[in-house]
Amino acid sequence: MKPAAATSWGLSEAEARTRLLAEGPNELPRTGRRTPLRIAIEIVREPMLALLLGGGAVYLLLGDPHEALILLCFATLSIAITIVQEARTERVLEALRDLTSPRALVVRDGERLRVAGREVVRGDIVMLAEGDRVPADLLPVQSRDLQVDESLLTGESVPVRKVAAMPLDRTAKHQPGGDDVPAVFSGSLVVRGSGVGEVAATGARTEIGAIGQALSSLESEAPRLQMQTRHLVKLFALAGAAVSVLAVLLYGWLRGGWLDGILAGIALGMSMLPEEFPIVLTIFMAMGAWRISQVRVLTRRAAAIETLGSATVLCTDKTGTLTKNQMAVAELRTPNGVFSLLKTSDVVPEAFRDLVELGVLASAEVPFDPMEKAFYELAAERLPKRTGVSDRQLVRSYGLRPELLAMSNVWRRSGDPDCLVAAKGSPEAILKLCRLDAERSFAIRNDADAMAAEGLRVLGVARASHAESRLADEQTGFDFEFVGLVGLADPLRPEVRDAVASCRSAGIRVLMITGDYPATAKAIAQEAGLDAANVVTGEQLRTLSPAELCRAVKTTTVFARIMPDQKLAIVNALKANGEVVAMTGDGVNDAPSLKAADIGIAMGGRGTDVAREASSIVLLDDDFGSIVKTIRLGRRIYDNLRKAMSFIFAVHVPIAGLALMPLLFGLPILFGPIHIAFLEMVVDPVCSLVFEAEAEEEDIMKRPARDPKEALLTGPLMGWSVAQGVLALAIVATIFLLGLRSGIPESEIRALTFCALVVSILGLVLVNRAFGASLIAALGRPNLTLVAVATMDALVLGLVLLWPTASELFQFRQPGLRELVFVLAAGFGLVGALELLKYRFRSGA
Repeated sequence: MKPAAATSWGLSEAEARTRLLAEGPNELPRTGRRTPLRIAIEIVREPMLALLLGGGAVYLLLGDPHEALILLCFATLSIAITIVQEARTERVLEALRDLTSPRALVVRDGERLRVAGREVVRGDIVMLAEGDRVPADLLPVQSRDLQVDESLLTGESVPVRKVAAMPLDRTAKHQPGGDDVPAVFSGSLVVRGSGVGEVAATGARTEIGAIGQALSSLESEAPRLQMQTRHLVKLFALAGAAVSVLAVLLYGWLRGGWLDGILAGIALGMSMLPEEFPIVLTIFMAMGAWRISQVRVLTRRAAAIETLGSATVLCTDKTGTLTKNQMAVAELRTPNGVFSLLKTSDVVPEAFRDLVELGVLASAEVPFDPMEKAFYELAAERLPKRTGVSDRQLVRSYGLRPELLAMSNVWRRSGDPDCLVAAKGSPEAILKLCRLDAERSFAIRNDADAMAAEGLRVLGVARASHAESRLADEQTGFDFEFVGLVGLADPLRPEVRDAVASCRSAGIRVLMITGDYPATAKAIAQEAGLDAANVVTGEQLRTLSPAELCRAVKTTTVFARIMPDQKLAIVNALKANGEVVAMTGDGVNDAPSLKAADIGIAMGGRGTDVAREASSIVLLDDDFGSIVKTIRLGRRIYDNLRKAMSFIFAVHVPIAGLALMPLLFGLPILFGPIHIAFLEMVVDPVCSLVFEAEAEEEDIMKRPARDPKEALLTGPLMGWSVAQGVLALAIVATIFLLGLRSGIPESEIRALTFCALVVSILGLVLVNRAFGASLIAALGRPNLTLVAVATMDALVLGLVLLWPTASELFQFRQPGLRELVFVLAAGFGLVGALELLKYRFRSGA
């Protein structure tokens, strides 16, 4: 960052206006936004949408407005959903603009002036105080105990200390993270002290602006499932067209009625029109989003649902994701013992209460610092009230200094001529104040190092007594007594360890990517059950080539001191290795990697707007365990989608076969448009609603993650579908031919054949309820939707057979009871035969 030269009183109003015109406002640049009409035109060009619209138009021309309306409604719904999704990137940038445009107190023409954040320009002098959001990237001119929270940029939960910039610092490149960096960054929050800074960069030239540019340059990938479905639709459309042409030719050559042949071909083609595919996909994605919302997870991008089941790597931030993003006192250590607060909820023992009380007294009366808040919370929740504490009055405070990282508060006590001086700070600073001998200092340093190795932030606490009339000018003027050490940590969320174990059993690697220090990251990783033997830092990552990074991410589980651009590089390296990446996060620094990941998962409660807008899934209650529930649901949804697609493929075989048989062999025409409409009433709810409601199979979270390149309908699955369809066709055709040989009237044969086809379709549903489990196991998983659909189909079929008006419309004649029993027996035989085939296939595998 190279700031412009400015007077000690800042810029003049005229200079500020000139720079605002020359360099632009302090906000992210606005790119050209696509209009909804433009987006809609692009969407309609998609083959699946064109199929829905084209199918609706054909149904309309054939005089079937009901089917046309259904297809057109689905097309409209899909267009609307896609338009909403396309607007997400704009909302991400808008959220970033809001975050980077707080109001600022600047010095212009020698006077302090409050201006809008977007009007801050390079060279402005900005005044900073506790609670201020930094409006631009600054170089501190003055720093009075200035500490800022940079967790939005770095993921580090502890505030960092800032120092005034020296002349050489003006030409150096500075990055967020770490203490004593002579730069304050846009979007960070002042939690302690005050300062004066000179603006070095605004708008897109800031660190947070670089994140916005990274977001705007990322393009969302086309969903794999959508591409696979397009391929299936094309195959079905080609097959349907071929069968339709064949039907026209056969009808014309064999029966001489070319016009009737054309109408028969159109009807046959419409019966094979694969409109079920896009409808099923739309319903499964919509219902999947609803089911996922029941576990307090919001689906922002439907494509993420299809990808959940194939996730192979889960990249997680530490702060606010694995941890609570709330500092807490974890350990108290005095010369007489150690008390761990994370292992018990008991009140603080008597021997450690002075240590806690002095930590509170050494903190600000109204704390902003997360560590000071932790002292207050501990005292309020787990420290018994003691007399004589509330009547103290603050006399004087001594702040942190670069040369002495400790602070002290002097308190007047009623009835006591001497004041109590409470001090806390780094262990080295407290040891310096206490002037201990070498042996005791060495022991305390060893204790502090051991606590730090466990990932704790360590503070020393001391006390002194001094007459109020003769208070020292510096903290070193007091005769301090060492009290003890306090270890603070951002504690692990209680559900994380079980969630990590579940991910491991499902074949999903969990990686931690954090901006925090290696020791802290390693401690949290070990506590979460991750392999933390090898920790790669941002500095080490910077030296790796793209190929070396791709190799490193295969074996490394923990990444520490990572910058936002490096998070994005890690995600891209994992994707280059063929992994399907789910990325969790809650800060601005996570936004580019959330958007680049196959599945971006943001924290809804503690997360920033930017992270939520960049993600495809939002955890509404910040429960890390919900990720595992969501992955389970994702696998269930994909599993059921494959079952539905397999069923659709299988059920079209007997329908097409029965339509072709009369044309090939000169037999009576079985089905007309009304019969096809009834079959669609059976097939459509089954393939969409029944399979969608199917519960997951028992081993669904014990399977390895599926190959993302695997086709929705694999070769073996398509073969299994064809086998089901051929066997169903053989049974129904046998009933048809036996009826012809028995001399049964044509209308009764049509009724028996139609009943046999409906029963066979329901039999295919039962067989396809489970890929691996048997029918008996599948029946143990209740599916009320299946019961409702089967009952409705049976009632309507019975009505058609028994009500004379309906029978006449369908050209049916009521068959005898013996024939109907035979049809039902044939249906049971079909199910038994397919279950035997499934069992033999499973045993052979």
